Amino acid sequence: MHDVILRKYLISVEEIYHEGGPAPAKSLKRGAALAVIHNPFAGRYVEDIAGFMDDLKPLGTRMAKDLIAAMGGNAKAIEGYGKGAIVGAGGELEHGALWHVPGGYGMREMLGGAKAIVASTKKVGGPGTRLDVPVTHINASYVRSHFDAIEVGIADAPRADEILLALVMTTGPRIHARVGGLKASEVKGEDGLR
Repeated sequence: MHDVILRKYLISVEEIYHEGGPAPAKSLKRGAALAVIHNPFAGRYVEDIAGFMDDLKPLGTRMAKDLIAAMGGNAKAIEGYGKGAIVGAGGELEHGALWHVPGGYGMREMLGGAKAIVASTKKVGGPGTRLDVPVTHINASYVRSHFDAIEVGIADAPRADEILLALVMTTGPRIHARVGGLKASEVKGEDGLR
C-alpha cells in the first residue's frame, strides 16, 4: 500500500453558448478534474504495482463528485465522460494504466451506474504536456453525437516523479452534432454499447 501524495488539484468547466450557425437550445458544459500526484514507482521498475489502484479509489470518487458539483450538481445532467493520465518522464506508461479502475469506476458510481466503458488515453511526458481525453456517451459507446475530446494539462506538471490524473465530463452532444448514427434517445443501455 502506498499513500497518495497530492501536489495539485484543478477543476475546470467551460460552457459553450454558440458554435456558429443557429444558437443551440441549451448550452453545453465540458469539465475536467485534474490531480497531480507523486508516482511511487518513478525511477525504478516494480513488478507488482496493481495494489496502487485500490489506493487511488478514494481520489477517483472525490474527483468525480467534485466535477459533478462544479458542473451544476445534478448527476443526471451528465451525458458524456472520459479519463486519462500523463505519466512523468521517470515513470512508465503502465503507471498511467493504474487509473483505469479508480477513475472509471469512480465516475460510473457517482453517475448512478453508467453502463458504457469509460474512454481513456495515457502518455508519458514532461511538465506542460497536454492530453486529449476522449469522451463518449455514459450509457452507450456508439452514440456518435457524443464523440468528443477535452484537452487537459497543467503548466508545471507532471514532474518526472509525478502522474497527472484526469476525469472529464460533458452535459450533452457536440453543438450542432449532425453526422447520424445511434441517437441518445435510442439508447437501450443494456450492454454499454447500444
